[in-house]
Amino acid sequence: MWNGEINSPDYTKAKGGIDMKRSLTLSLIMGIGLALLITGPAAAKTKFKLATVTPTNHAYNEGAREFARLVNEGSNGEIEITVYPGGQLGKGERELVEGMQAGIIDIAVTSTGPLSNFSPDMGVVDLPFLFLSNEHVDAVLDGPVGRKLLDDLESANLKGLAFMENGFRNFTNSARALEKPEDLKGLKFRTMENPVHLASVRSIGAQAVPMSWGEVYTSLQTGVIDGQENPVAIIWVNKMNEVQKYLSLTGHFYSPAPLTMSKKKFDKLKPEHQQLFLDSALKAAASERKVIRDAEKKQVEDLISWGMDVRNVDKQLFVEAMQPAYDNFYKQHASWEPIVIEIRATK
Repeated sequence: MWNGEINSPDYTKAKGGIDMKRSLTLSLIMGIGLALLITGPAAAKTKFKLATVTPTNHAYNEGAREFARLVNEGSNGEIEITVYPGGQLGKGERELVEGMQAGIIDIAVTSTGPLSNFSPDMGVVDLPFLFLSNEHVDAVLDGPVGRKLLDDLESANLKGLAFMENGFRNFTNSARALEKPEDLKGLKFRTMENPVHLASVRSIGAQAVPMSWGEVYTSLQTGVIDGQENPVAIIWVNKMNEVQKYLSLTGHFYSPAPLTMSKKKFDKLKPEHQQLFLDSALKAAASERKVIRDAEKKQVEDLISWGMDVRNVDKQLFVEAMQPAYDNFYKQHASWEPIVIEIRATK
């Protein structure tokens, strides 16, 4: 028992015990320090939010999740992207675009419609019957034309990463089967808030009603509008067969879906991470487009089995009927005609 005197045997024994503990503690600290020197401190994750307005099971979100996976993997876990589908961060695509411009939303997949309000040349891809096939789409959008259109978004404080897709658009309605342009006359169709789409639909005698997507189902249900136009994937995932009897496979517009980012957020990335985002976006876009295309045949079969009347059409009749849109928009946008020539020359 230590009696409180320094020279006592009990103190000497106790002192040796304390020194032993100090020695072990010091060794442990030195070991941790050496480990940190070798491995470096754990990097804090950089987190981003990626928004869409489409339901969870739509291909936009599959592409978004693939993009998030590739970026996380390529950054060794330094960057984490969380996908928010179904309008969780904004009910309309314009809200998402404006949110990215303000730096409130980090990344989004949208249609080109709202983007063309901020970068007019983006609207050129909305012209009717511009793209001939899926292969033509890929050659254009993954090539120099697509890159230039994406880069032009920078003037609107946006960074275009790559083009995903929604696919070729088709008319649905609840009034009658549509097989030729005249069949659309007098019917009210919802379109996106997209000047090219509005003008093209009106050129064949239909009434084009711009409307936020969140209002469409109820408007069809209540008869405020007769129909709408969208790719098969959107018609299928939203079960439009419940409020629309007829589907005409017109393929009149092709709908690219740019994966876009707040330029403010992109500029803050390290150069190697900026390149990672661009490379991952191209890979994810190719994956998403494949998902859309592979699923379409089965989705059409489902719609038929759910009671929809699905019709093929003579597309050339619609091509001729919508041709005036080209002349009208060439007058408004002098830069569009050279872009169209380049697109049509792309193989």
